[in-house]
Amino acid sequence: MPAPITTCPPPPAADRPPAHPTPETLAYSFTLPAAPYSPSIIRAATRTILRAHGLEDVTDAAVQVVGELASCACRFTTTEVYVSLRYRDRALRVTLYDGHPHHSGRHAASACEARRRAALRVLSCVVKACCGAWGFDDAREPAWGTRMWAVLPRDGARTYLADPRERPAGSPSA
Repeated sequence: MPAPITTCPPPPAADRPPAHPTPETLAYSFTLPAAPYSPSIIRAATRTILRAHGLEDVTDAAVQVVGELASCACRFTTTEVYVSLRYRDRALRVTLYDGHPHHSGRHAASACEARRRAALRVLSCVVKACCGAWGFDDAREPAWGTRMWAVLPRDGARTYLADPRERPAGSPSA
């Protein structure tokens, strides 16, 4: 006689993800080639993901930020671009990895960093307007290359395109 087939019981309701996406369940990662068309795909995917998770209010700032990071990454590498979008602690966290290696020479590393900072001037302005933070550094294993990141607090990002007179106290241009 064959053994009866059993299944594991489902996890308790409290441990199951919600039936619909929420901001707190936003956690996506994807990889694209470092090609001229990739930044537009990354922007479109970000728009769709934010809408699905009820974060339409941060879309303008987030799409600008992810587009700037993606364009920079595609300029600095010929391989792939890895994108990570996470929402934690009332902030959208965007991270991109590109395959551009660290330069061993001090002058070459300094010149490369200056070129990357110059390429990210618009990003810097957007993140500042959102009261966020950004940066870049060497990626660690397993993603050798460069890691770029930006954190957009929801309260700051939702007022990104607002009239400066309507921004909360303490935000830039208030």
